[in-house]
Amino acid sequence: MSITSRITVSAVAAAVGIAGLAACGTPGGGADAKTVTLVSHDSFNVSKSVLAAFEKESGYKVKILKGGDAGKAVNQAILSKGNPQGDVFFGIDNTLLSRALNEGVFSPYEAKGLANVPAGLQLDKGEHRVTPLDYGDICVNYDRGYFARHKTAPPKTFDDLLEPRYKGLLVTENSATSSPGLAFQLGTIAKYGPDGWQDYWKKLKANGVEVVDGWEQAYYERFSGSAAGKGKGDKPLVVSYASSPPVEVLGKKPAPKEAPTGVATGTCFRQIEFGGLLKGAKNEKGGKALLDFLVSKEFQEDVPLKMFVNPARKDAKVPELFTKYGATIDEPTTLPPETITKNREQWIKQWSSLVLK
Repeated sequence: MSITSRITVSAVAAAVGIAGLAACGTPGGGADAKTVTLVSHDSFNVSKSVLAAFEKESGYKVKILKGGDAGKAVNQAILSKGNPQGDVFFGIDNTLLSRALNEGVFSPYEAKGLANVPAGLQLDKGEHRVTPLDYGDICVNYDRGYFARHKTAPPKTFDDLLEPRYKGLLVTENSATSSPGLAFQLGTIAKYGPDGWQDYWKKLKANGVEVVDGWEQAYYERFSGSAAGKGKGDKPLVVSYASSPPVEVLGKKPAPKEAPTGVATGTCFRQIEFGGLLKGAKNEKGGKALLDFLVSKEFQEDVPLKMFVNPARKDAKVPELFTKYGATIDEPTTLPPETITKNREQWIKQWSSLVLK
């Protein structure tokens, strides 16, 4: 499952109640001055009441144009640059950011409320072509029950995963077909450097790591700690999200003292998700108003339980479910977007040759 195909899609099937358009919708959907069109990945989600309040206050009707996972949606935005399908794009992350910026997909706009977003998230601060809207971390998750039964401590770091006691316990996603898989690979590159990550993966392969195509297969079918998968998998370690544990608790009564799954906090890669005003937008004024809304406290405080990521605004309140059961990652690995863009395809090919053969 792509990084932006959030856990909510499969685990929390919430009806959004917003106007949706097929991915093949008519370009320039924001031509009507009373309508503003948001182009996004399939997992964009917002509470009906929050969106309705913006529509009432602004006078705009918001249409949502969903275009598959993040990679597919970004590719479409690049192909249609200058004559975009909508007015605002939501859902490009730091693994794809530089490519879109180099292609000139976005127009500069400094959204209202941006002063409340930490500087560390503003990767295009000088030009404001994109606006940081949320962030999350890709990390190894573990099944607490498995390690309790086997009286073994779960891993905490990348190095730990190479220990013999974790042999054959980890499932990850294919870097070439899955955003979480790619993020995990990027985490190892950030940790061990361009000259050391391949040796790390040789050792991880020798320690029995299993690779599957996507997140859903890894988490729901192979991971033993997934409630939705009813624990049918036999892998107690899986590459997922730091926000996966709260999902495992959502709706449970009485609420448990801790989530049934945990996070190996030393295995995390930080992903930042952005939005931007599409160059050539038919309703530029409406697009700017929509971007302001996406940075507003109302939307930002809606983000955690709708898309299971952290709000970008530092003054946005995060629900107790998120803070109590989720993992706070103080020192995630990261790489500059331009470094990722320059090396991504080569790294994926090297990884595929090394791990899949």
